[in-house]
Amino acid sequence: MSLQNRVDPWGDLHAVSDRGLFTGNRGCLVDDNGHLKRHHSGSLWITCRTEFRGWDHPLAAPRVWTPLFFLDDAVALAAGHRPCGLCRREDYLAYRSAVTTSTSSDHMVMATDLNRLLGEERLRRGPGLMRATDRILWTSELDKLPVGTVVVDPAAGVAQLLTENHLQGFTFGGWGQAIPRPHGVTVEVLTPPTSVGALSCGFVPQLHPTAIE
Repeated sequence: MSLQNRVDPWGDLHAVSDRGLFTGNRGCLVDDNGHLKRHHSGSLWITCRTEFRGWDHPLAAPRVWTPLFFLDDAVALAAGHRPCGLCRREDYLAYRSAVTTSTSSDHMVMATDLNRLLGEERLRRGPGLMRATDRILWTSELDKLPVGTVVVDPAAGVAQLLTENHLQGFTFGGWGQAIPRPHGVTVEVLTPPTSVGALSCGFVPQLHPTAIE
């Protein structure tokens, strides 16, 4: 089932003041006047530290990558990103190793492999700036999903973080009120299968302080 005719699971995407724990790169998203023009550019979707080596980077400059901001790893992974191999080297290596384990590959997967896998899993082909209805959802038994997975509340169309014992709805300021984690139910999953595999095989996501066990 797609997100067609639903509210966006991340809520209102405009005029958000909360920065979150990470920034993200999916290419240059603005035109030569600095106006938001596209949803992504290219297949490299990475999650970066908000501070690294004292580097400064513009928020909306033409012809360079446009920073996005994510509450935490759970949100970034659900959006189809992976850890950056430069500023988050240890996290990248841990993610890559976990994906290799989850795919039972006889060789270590490389960045190009990760980009290809995630590119096939996050969006159906389509144009436009707002792509919520093009997200590829998949179904799973909730009991089989690891901590850090993001699922969709079927009634409200809201993204929910799965923790050890709870589900928490997404807000830009943090994860919301917790409800007990149900058992024996099937859910729609936002986090791509490759990243769920990484979470299942040892990758430990950095979660926002509002996430509880």
